[in-house]
Amino acid sequence: MSIELLEEIENWKLEAKLEDNERYFYHTRIVHKILKGQKLYVVGRKGTGKTAISEYLNSISEPNYFAQKLTFKNFPFNKLYELKDKGFTAPNQYITLWKYVIYSTVCQLMKNNPSIDLDSRDKLRDIFNDDIENALPNAVERWTGFKFDLKILGSGIGFGNNKETVEFDGDNWIKRVDILERFLFNQIGVDKYLIMFDELDEDYKDIVALEKYNQYTELLTSLFKAVQDIRARFKDHKFFPVIFIRDDIYDIMQDPDKTKWIDYKVDLDWDEASIKNLLAFRIARAIDPNAKPQNFDRVWSQLFIRGLVKYGHKQLRGMPPFEYITRSSLLRPRDYIRFLQVCAGIALENNSLMIKPDYLNESDKSFSNYLRSELEDEIHGIIPDIHRILDIFTILRKQTLKIEEFKVEFDNAVNQGLIKTRDYQFVLQMLFHFSVIGNQPKQASHQVFRYKNKEARLNMKENIIVHRGLFRSLQIL
Repeated sequence: MSIELLEEIENWKLEAKLEDNERYFYHTRIVHKILKGQKLYVVGRKGTGKTAISEYLNSISEPNYFAQKLTFKNFPFNKLYELKDKGFTAPNQYITLWKYVIYSTVCQLMKNNPSIDLDSRDKLRDIFNDDIENALPNAVERWTGFKFDLKILGSGIGFGNNKETVEFDGDNWIKRVDILERFLFNQIGVDKYLIMFDELDEDYKDIVALEKYNQYTELLTSLFKAVQDIRARFKDHKFFPVIFIRDDIYDIMQDPDKTKWIDYKVDLDWDEASIKNLLAFRIARAIDPNAKPQNFDRVWSQLFIRGLVKYGHKQLRGMPPFEYITRSSLLRPRDYIRFLQVCAGIALENNSLMIKPDYLNESDKSFSNYLRSELEDEIHGIIPDIHRILDIFTILRKQTLKIEEFKVEFDNAVNQGLIKTRDYQFVLQMLFHFSVIGNQPKQASHQVFRYKNKEARLNMKENIIVHRGLFRSLQIL
């Protein structure tokens, strides 16, 4: 049993799209709130489970439920930027576009809904025959194209109690939004439709230029407003557009009405207790694919040999394995999955039936390199030369340092042309935001990191400390 358990854990996936969601998806209250239409904006860091939730919701197979996930990975955002509705001012000029995409996607789902009358389904099949799963850019281009015609749906569709009609103008894709809205209002019925937006960070990797920054934030702000508007218009229907987005991207969006988004916003936050529940579930499912939730200590003891992980000078100090992993993590599920993957692999290489405490020491370097790579990917859109900046800590080789020490080495790198970003205070703010560094107050036993306290702000008068999980990759240890 133990060899099979270790092999199963070694084969866990970091990428939610590759994971066996039926076996490993961990249900939380957030899922139920989304399915009830109570939460439409799911906000969280990379690795906190956004894609896992969207994959699960997309995979549900039950009567009267229709879901479609729209992924914007490798999407040519420039095509979206061209589709402005000039009837709106910034940042609202893309609201019409997003409504059109959402309405068209629902029509794609309705054509396969047996509760929709056959005549309407046949008409929808004639119009909406796109592969939005694998070729979303092509679908959007066709929907907004000159030849895309909705006349087959009928002439002048009425909307609810308002008998005003909108006549078709095949040349104007913006007018088609009203046509589809009226059609859906009359046809959508009592079935549940989820349209999910994921991987919206593709163009976030290149927003250093002010124009690109403005375009990107305006596009996403319009999406949030479109979702809110659709939910209000279809408040008596089970029609739920849902956005999954990174918290740092959500934070940069500015809008006078942003406070109103809170009603539909949910943060994907984890603490040690919820992480333990998740791990207990996953390890139990690794043992038995159909296992019910179990006690953490019981399943953890089936994986780890009892004992403390030695650390520090001459390995004189020790701590339990879970605490050891936690101090190297950012309290994200993906971090724990990666650490256990590596530990399981080392145990198998040593022909061990369980993970020994000293295997966690051996896992440190591999995990640290993973964490650095993850953080560089997250930060690169804001600071393109993040890799060089992290090298500054390698030069200094200190866990805790004064801000002035960092500034001296930072200025040296700028003067040598190694770093193009010149504002060291901005860099430190971003490093703190992503928990690469924290503050080290005078009380040595206490550290301030944003991943533990989202309201924390960098104190420029205190020393800074590098996150423990990065020590090996930065050669601090």
